[in-house]
Amino acid sequence: MKLTHGSPFWLINDGLPYHYKKLTQNITTDVAIIGGGISGALAAYYLTKAGVPCVLVDARTIGLGSTCASTSLLQYELDTPLHQLIEQIGEEKATRAYQLCGTAIYKLQQLMKEIGYKEYEARKSLFFSANKSEKQFMEKEFAARRKAGFQLSLLDEPALKKEFGLKAKYALLSELGANINAYTLTHHIFQHCIKKGLQVYDRTCITNISYGHAQTILKTTEGCTIQARYIINATGFEVVNFIPKRIVDFYCTYAIISEHQAEHECLWKDRVMMWNTDDPYLYMRLTKDNRILIGGRDERFSNSVTRELYLEKKAVLLEKDFKKIYPQISFKREFEWCGTFGKTKDALPYIGAYAKTPNTYYALGFGGNGITFSLIAAEITTALILGQKHEDAVLFSFER
Repeated sequence: MKLTHGSPFWLINDGLPYHYKKLTQNITTDVAIIGGGISGALAAYYLTKAGVPCVLVDARTIGLGSTCASTSLLQYELDTPLHQLIEQIGEEKATRAYQLCGTAIYKLQQLMKEIGYKEYEARKSLFFSANKSEKQFMEKEFAARRKAGFQLSLLDEPALKKEFGLKAKYALLSELGANINAYTLTHHIFQHCIKKGLQVYDRTCITNISYGHAQTILKTTEGCTIQARYIINATGFEVVNFIPKRIVDFYCTYAIISEHQAEHECLWKDRVMMWNTDDPYLYMRLTKDNRILIGGRDERFSNSVTRELYLEKKAVLLEKDFKKIYPQISFKREFEWCGTFGKTKDALPYIGAYAKTPNTYYALGFGGNGITFSLIAAEITTALILGQKHEDAVLFSFER
């Protein structure tokens, strides 16, 4: 599946920072990880740290799937607001999912310090609405998050205008959030883990898997084999190539980014990340060189051709969306791109075992919280491979 189209900013800005070999011989390992994006990288990090020998393969060049198109906002919020998720799956499970995502942000920060990664910026997150009718919605969400232990404030229209110059009615200002670059982080994690024994192969497509109770054998297009005790499948939206069960619906999201405005120190207060409740929704962040990154205008995915034909139209609409809330800020578009992502029935990822594929664990961080979900998945799958129980595994299981 072609996951992206256009000119993803991170790929243009950072290029191909490292090169990896293609697998050209038969090998044996404890764990084979399929997928060389941020999910696979985090799985490799946790396994390598635990001393588990592993090999990672990707059909593409490393990072050129969904990861290079990520807008890389780290937030604890899920696609479904907390008070609505409570109604859907119950207070205990919904609250736990949100809290795990919050904790994941702190853990990612520690991971990045450990590997010497510098492109991390702690940022507050502003969840806003331009509609007066959303007052009750915001109040319910504020109460649910406060009860769950999150630090946040409920802001009204005058405060938003004064503090952020934003044309909106209500907003929740969360203290916890961050900006990163998922593409370069993925490469940094791999470089760190390779020094500790990880083997990484790209341009290595798995065409067949023989699942066994004692071992699994993966075969590549080149005819090479990987014999492993376990598999971690971190292929994300391409998991449809591995399991028949429909667990996710596919959508397209669109993003644009402005020219840099390095001559300005700050375009809005505290450089907060922003997203709104509207349909279609909008999310925004600033890069270090003061580019304005805007995303949203999602569409149900039908095929790659339709997704790509919409790109220019969606880019124009995103510019107009921005101008409605920030008419005083100059925006000159430089790049635009689109990518495919997945939504599940309850906004939660799928992590763990699937009955029809023995000795295989899945790390599928679907939805808008893909990066934080990926860290949670790495923790859970590592624990399961080590023969340990994980108290949160049931929350994200295929049987839920």
